[in-house]
Amino acid sequence: MDTALQHLIDQIQTAAAQHTPLRIRGDGSKDFYGETLQGELLDTRAYCGIVSYEPSELVVTVRAGTPLAELEAALVEKDQCLAFEPPRFVTLAGTCGGMVAAGLSGPARASVGGVRDYVLGVQLINGRGEHLTFGGQVIKNVAGYDVSRLMVGAMGTLGLLTDISLKVLPIAPSDATLVFELDQATALAQLHRWGTQPLPLNASCWVRDNTAANTPELLFVRLRGAVAAVESACTKMLLDVPGRRMDNAQAGLDWTACRDLKLPFFSAPANTTEPLALWRLSVPQTAPAFSLPWPQLVEWHGGQRWLWAPESAREQLRQAATDVGGSASIFIASSANSTGPKNCFSPLKTTLEQIHRRLKAEFDPAGIFNPGRMYPDL
Repeated sequence: MDTALQHLIDQIQTAAAQHTPLRIRGDGSKDFYGETLQGELLDTRAYCGIVSYEPSELVVTVRAGTPLAELEAALVEKDQCLAFEPPRFVTLAGTCGGMVAAGLSGPARASVGGVRDYVLGVQLINGRGEHLTFGGQVIKNVAGYDVSRLMVGAMGTLGLLTDISLKVLPIAPSDATLVFELDQATALAQLHRWGTQPLPLNASCWVRDNTAANTPELLFVRLRGAVAAVESACTKMLLDVPGRRMDNAQAGLDWTACRDLKLPFFSAPANTTEPLALWRLSVPQTAPAFSLPWPQLVEWHGGQRWLWAPESAREQLRQAATDVGGSASIFIASSANSTGPKNCFSPLKTTLEQIHRRLKAEFDPAGIFNPGRMYPDL
């Protein structure tokens, strides 16, 4: 057995026997996300490397500690990519295990799917120190309860991911970004109209950086696919709504900044009477524009909405999201550097909480993995 893997197993078995909490961590680029950070550090970075890569089969298997940048560089050499555009909030940081554990996707999420849709199989160490395998390297291997995809977004609370098999896709031959000056309600309505047509929509972003009068309200739409399809769509959309086509080099930088929360919008507003948190509202794409007194950015054709608001607006924002069938969470707390609880995620419904507790008890009976990372008592 690999020495680094055996070290991880030994550390987990010792922690389970002593009921010592462990804090799973790769690069730490997502330490700001979630509730508390507790426990002895369990560093995954020594267990790294690309195990296998079959470009013709569109499948790659990597160890959890592998830098995300290393994986993406290997894929680019074969004109392939992770279509869900995993964000990295620190330049060249992030590991493949953290990518899956956090379950976060970039601007193309609404069109191509999220991390969960690309995970074919995983190996993990559970709270008993057992090294288990779930799923495989092809979709046909997935039958019954798909445990491998259950690990996506679990924030390491169910086990330590060791190896991950992912589906990859070819890089699109062409892309273009169009920009239109539209208010939020009009932008959402137009996106919904375009969504019913055979257009290669890939990503969208509506933003108004602040609420001051005369501030531009802009809708950016990215198209990806065959050259003929992209060019035809550009012509049609610019006839539908007056706008302009962006330079591809600048657009690429902007979409990367959007993915990594580096756009000007994502800098916390200054000179506010109360510290602001970055809120993330996950709602149906058809949800109407929210009439709220805070700056907003809308992605995923209306499905993801970001805004800066005080944590004291928690009930107002969660009610607004719930009313349209969605949820609201604090993505970056105003006290993001604190290790204390932040009440980031909406409370679980009773049935769902029971499922969470049963899964936790099955995978991590001693409760050692990332305690309190998602919910204070889980």
